[in-house]
Amino acid sequence: MHWFSFITYAVVTAITPGPNNIMSMTRGNRKGFKKAFPFNLGILCGFLILMVLCVVFCSLLSELIPQIRLPMVIVGAGYMLYLAWKTLRSSSPLEEKDVKGGFLSGLLLQFINPKLYLYAIVSLETYILPYYENNPAALYSFAVLLAVIGFLSTLCWSGFGSAFKWLFSTHAKKVNAIMALLLVYCAVSLFFA
Repeated sequence: MHWFSFITYAVVTAITPGPNNIMSMTRGNRKGFKKAFPFNLGILCGFLILMVLCVVFCSLLSELIPQIRLPMVIVGAGYMLYLAWKTLRSSSPLEEKDVKGGFLSGLLLQFINPKLYLYAIVSLETYILPYYENNPAALYSFAVLLAVIGFLSTLCWSGFGSAFKWLFSTHAKKVNAIMALLLVYCAVSLFFA
């Protein structure tokens, strides 16, 4: 397994703006870290449930249709290149949305979050299943690892919401260029994992 590529992919994908991070940042910015924490715990629980479901689904799919890996890698790489393009062209990646609710809102958000599905499927099909397909304990451990990486990302966005908001709004072009280049690296590295 190519650990550097895997960890780079997982961290970059988890830390880039998406529904979880933007909503966590907005909550942290408006309500403070402590009051945003139940929402983040909901994200963690939903993330874990979805990751376990993806482990089961991807394992079965890979076993039944072994040729599924290449199309999934191509779709994942294409999506990352699309995100890189959108990120590079954007003048400001953040859109504030005030979300009501706490734990349950965070939990339910995971089931309608397309970024999370791609994160799970690309991680599993590219980096994990080729090496640990017959090791259920390892597969579920990776599901927990990916969920924890995503959770830590939302905590960062929540805890440093004001700082991230200032950083993105003040240096949007530079930050976008760096994030776009990292996404391109991740997309290319999928074919060498």
